[in-house]
Amino acid sequence: MKRDINIFEFPLNLGLKKKDHETEPGVRKLPDWFRKFDFHQEINPQHIFRLEAPDYSMELDQESGVLNAGSIIEYAQKQANFISENHTEGTFNIMLGGDCSILIGTALALKKLGNYGLFYLDGHTDFIPVSLSETAAAAGLDLAIITGMGHEKLTNIQGLRPYFLEENIFCVGNAETDDEEYVGQIINSDIHYFDLYKLRKNGFRKTAEDFLKMVSSKALDGFFIHLDVDVLKDELMPAVDSRMEDGIDYENLRDMLKPLIHSPLCFGIQITVLDPDYDENGTYTKPFIKHLIQLIKK
Repeated sequence: MKRDINIFEFPLNLGLKKKDHETEPGVRKLPDWFRKFDFHQEINPQHIFRLEAPDYSMELDQESGVLNAGSIIEYAQKQANFISENHTEGTFNIMLGGDCSILIGTALALKKLGNYGLFYLDGHTDFIPVSLSETAAAAGLDLAIITGMGHEKLTNIQGLRPYFLEENIFCVGNAETDDEEYVGQIINSDIHYFDLYKLRKNGFRKTAEDFLKMVSSKALDGFFIHLDVDVLKDELMPAVDSRMEDGIDYENLRDMLKPLIHSPLCFGIQITVLDPDYDENGTYTKPFIKHLIQLIKK
């Protein structure tokens, strides 16, 4: 990649409900964990920016029904400003989470910049109303929130709803296909939806190319990639909040992400939900980082 690269660290974990055995979700350690395994050094970015996140809490917001909604909204606004202030045109931006709710802040920043597409690569759709959520956690609702589904306080921050238009989104890789009510939400939307099985049938590279054709045909200002590592097969990446047995492998990931990452219209990529607490020796993190570096640098 010949473009300059910036790394943004957003160690937010308020979008997840902690498990009974946890003090707090460990995803907030992800940026430091990547640094430990030389990700930053290998990427060699122009700049590394970090926005510290609030302490973890389990506060259910009565208005929206979403855990920690107030703090997430506050962080999203700071994050959007932080990206806007530090973003340089033409730079490729790597956002290290945290949980998936960091997408809200990035979506706000991109809405202010123009009309953007989203390639949402995730083992779940995260496109449900809070009434269907078992956890009421924003990380499982983020695709819904950024497209305008849910309480106005989350979906219409600064009057900018929707942050992404449904028809400008590819949601790719969902393996949670047994629940008809869950899947029905996204099937009945305008989002281009490829569950894991449809993705395999359509082809990994072709799905990425179809997305790029859409971006081009609509003359969008650019696009962003969301990568929740739980889209990978469990044997490759069990260090996640919500494990799914089936998923994609590293060859599939490369076939899909390479044409996207190397498109001049790609604003950047966010990496979320890898939890160092479930990968004590970096057994799963090290190969992931190696593949990610190869994807970005070559």
